[in-house]
Amino acid sequence: MPQSSVMIADDDEQPLASASVTRHPSAGRSQHLRILEAMLFAAETPLDVSQFQKHLPEGTDVEVLLRDLQANYVNRGVNIVQVAGKWSIRTAEDLSFLLRREAVEKRKLSKAALETLAIIAYHQPVTRAEIEDIRGVAISKGTLDILLEVGWARMRGRRRVPGRPVTYGTTEDFLLHFGLNEVNDLPGVQELKNAGLLDVNMPPGFEIPAPKDSSALAPDEEPLDGTEAPPPLEKDLPEEGEENS
Repeated sequence: MPQSSVMIADDDEQPLASASVTRHPSAGRSQHLRILEAMLFAAETPLDVSQFQKHLPEGTDVEVLLRDLQANYVNRGVNIVQVAGKWSIRTAEDLSFLLRREAVEKRKLSKAALETLAIIAYHQPVTRAEIEDIRGVAISKGTLDILLEVGWARMRGRRRVPGRPVTYGTTEDFLLHFGLNEVNDLPGVQELKNAGLLDVNMPPGFEIPAPKDSSALAPDEEPLDGTEAPPPLEKDLPEEGEENS
């Protein structure tokens, strides 16, 4: 049977660790599963379905194969997970404590930054003024800048209203960090109550919007015009009285 060696790497993606597989044009299901397994093991970053498809015969149902492979790993020390629409191998959650290492925390988000991030996640696309209205207080300088710097929030577009304020949304890094496949996986009211994060007896009419995100602009948004470079972070801004010193 003819065989051909192919490198598991894409021109427009970060290359995987040095690895190659021998693709069999008429390979069966078991060989396809082995190819997917090898790619996942060698990958330095999560892979999407199109990257797998390039190394399998045309017409192969990659999604079904990945689900089957995922099921095979359910009770193992590592699991195959889908996060932000991409696939990777991760340590099983119940064993993660074995690999946990103590490290110095370089930056801890403030309570205001965490509240702002939550509002962006659940209300996106949302403007700064809308965030302040929901929180009930003004956002101090630097709060949004920090979220933009760590890569969990992004500027989506501009609202089609007077002043054309910038709208904000979450990023793929946000999904990866919190282990979410999509924003819709964020917990709802009942889940937050069960976790003790919300009072069981909430005010009448209180509700949390169903989170949604899309790379496409909403009908009331227009594209960014290139003038939205974020201001310097709060730690880099001069204090009052220092501007003329």
